[in-house]
Amino acid sequence: MDAQIIELTNENFDATISQGLTLVDFWAPWCMPCKLMGPIFDTVAEQLGDKVRFGKVNIDQELELARRLGIQSIPTLILFKDGVDVDVRIGLTKAPELISMIKESM
Repeated sequence: MDAQIIELTNENFDATISQGLTLVDFWAPWCMPCKLMGPIFDTVAEQLGDKVRFGKVNIDQELELARRLGIQSIPTLILFKDGVDVDVRIGLTKAPELISMIKESM
C-alpha cells in the first residue's frame, strides 16, 4: 500500500490538520537534511498511513504558511492533533523516534 502524502498549501492546510492526527514535514528542495528526511518520512507514512495523515509543505512555495507557523529551520516536523500542534522535531529525525512520537499522541 502506498501511503498518501498530501502536498499542503496555505489553502488546504487548516482543513487537513483539523481532525485526527496529522504529521507535517516542512522542507525545501535545496535542503540536504530534508532530502535525507524524505525517505524516512515516506517509510513512517507507509507504516502508519492508515491511522495518521501525512503532509508535506515546501516552504519555498508556501513561505506565508511557514512564517505563520514560525518555521525557522528545516526539516521541521510538527504533529497536529485536531488542529493543535502537540509535538515538534527539528532536524533529521529517525523513523523510530517519529513512530513513538505519533503513538504517544494517539
